[in-house]
Amino acid sequence: MAIDTLEAARAALAATSLPLALPDVQEARQWIRESLSQLDDYVIPRYRSLDAPLLAVVGGSTGAGKSTLVNALVGYPVTRAGAIRPTTRQPILLHHPQDAGWFEGDRILPSLDRIRGSVSASPLPANQAGAAPDAQAITSLVLVAHDRVPQGIALLDAPDVDSISDDNRRLAGQLLAAADLWVFVTTANRYADAVPWRLLLDAASRDITVAVVLDRVPSAAEDEVRTDLKAMLDRQGLGEARLFVVPESPLDGLGMLPQASVAQLGQWLGALAANAAGRADVARRTLNGAVKAVSGRLEGIAGAAAAQDAAAHDLRTVCVEEYEQALSGILEATKDGALLRGEVLARWQDFVGTGEFFRAVEQNIGRMRDRVGAFFRGEPAPAVRVETAIETGLQAVILDEAANAAENVDRRWRSDAAGRHLLGGDDLSGTSKGFDARSAAAIRAWQEGLMEMIRTQGQGKRTQARWLSFGLNGLGAALMVVVFSMTAGLSGLEIGIAGGTAVVGQKLLEAVFGEDAVRRLALQAREDLHTQCQRLLDEEKQRFLGRLEAAHPGTGSDLARHAKALRRLAGAA
Repeated sequence: MAIDTLEAARAALAATSLPLALPDVQEARQWIRESLSQLDDYVIPRYRSLDAPLLAVVGGSTGAGKSTLVNALVGYPVTRAGAIRPTTRQPILLHHPQDAGWFEGDRILPSLDRIRGSVSASPLPANQAGAAPDAQAITSLVLVAHDRVPQGIALLDAPDVDSISDDNRRLAGQLLAAADLWVFVTTANRYADAVPWRLLLDAASRDITVAVVLDRVPSAAEDEVRTDLKAMLDRQGLGEARLFVVPESPLDGLGMLPQASVAQLGQWLGALAANAAGRADVARRTLNGAVKAVSGRLEGIAGAAAAQDAAAHDLRTVCVEEYEQALSGILEATKDGALLRGEVLARWQDFVGTGEFFRAVEQNIGRMRDRVGAFFRGEPAPAVRVETAIETGLQAVILDEAANAAENVDRRWRSDAAGRHLLGGDDLSGTSKGFDARSAAAIRAWQEGLMEMIRTQGQGKRTQARWLSFGLNGLGAALMVVVFSMTAGLSGLEIGIAGGTAVVGQKLLEAVFGEDAVRRLALQAREDLHTQCQRLLDEEKQRFLGRLEAAHPGTGSDLARHAKALRRLAGAA
């Protein structure tokens, strides 16, 4: 059904967010607001009630004489007209008394409250006729019933389209978008102004029925001005627009024009109201044009949403890449022997013995199992110093890689308008508060898990006796050394030292658990370290990704499909 198609498109549009600061995003956001307003104010209500009276919105430039024209059509000064600009503020809708039910509810323009006005021989009170304070946005619509308004059509006196008030201009645009037909008022002096013509061209693009009223035309200039304006309308695709000329005339004591001056316009509106088929044709024509206009904007919004998705993907990719590189850097440092330099080597030497021990190891590896057992039956040196040295070295690597990743993501995001907007004034170029403590805790958790693996692996009585003789901390330190024992990146004397370090640690573990078990322990220890580091970096990169996820929910993907559905709907009508 048509209503289902329209409401589905409206729901998709309402759920669309364009939060990233991309080029032309302001225009796309405006399209969303305009499309939602037109669907709510006109398209959906008109589809639900095709037999409702036509709404003719009387619009135009400041001082064009819109209110005076409406007063003349009704025969009473129901709207305020004067020299103070902007004149029309509170919009006034005039209707036949029997049409009241169509306008008293929220069928059209649901965002505007209703105020019931009345007709007297003087203008409406200020609180009804447009004297809302400048600081207050207009939120209501004054309804006035009068039997001089033809049944089947209503007149809405709108604010100036070029008002100095932003609220007035926005409201004028909203009201014109809710119209079945436009009565556009201009003057002999201002009919070529740019702002009205932009709106008229929009009307032409939407195929809306337009009547143009050329007001206050001196009799001597009528033929010339009429001919020139008619030619302009033809050139701009508005050749079918009805053109009415209101001659320059003196106003009476109530500020009223002679009724004869608007007789032709009044007769045209009356004939249109009396012709049910003609009203239906106007409504369908305008409705189809409005649906096409919404469809076109939806296509533009869909493109903007796709650009948002692409920008969000690029920002996310930058973040993921930098932190993946940081993780790779950490893991590379743990397997290329780099962590076995300096303090770790010194503490390991303190633990296993002197340099002569390493030379003996390298000279006769074949007898290592027996010699390792004999060497460690004495009182071992404190293994905790090795663990502490490893923790310190590993933490330094993690802190350095995490800081580099944060700095790179911050820099690359700030080089992009969308990323710069997401970051705002916050500096995320370093690690987060408390990261050093969290990284130390993660390393200790990894070490504790490693000890637990050794304890579990040594549950057998025979194996248990062996690892008890070496000490749990000693075996743990040996396993850590094995995990970090690849020698790529070392040179000179360090290669020999690291090589001996690896052999001692590995042979010690093999003496207790066997060769296959040592390989499994080392593999599991490396996987656990990867998990701990991954968790740390995931938390850090979430500082960036969290902002992106909060700002970009990823909606808008179905808008192109809804735009096509609306085009089919307009074509079928």
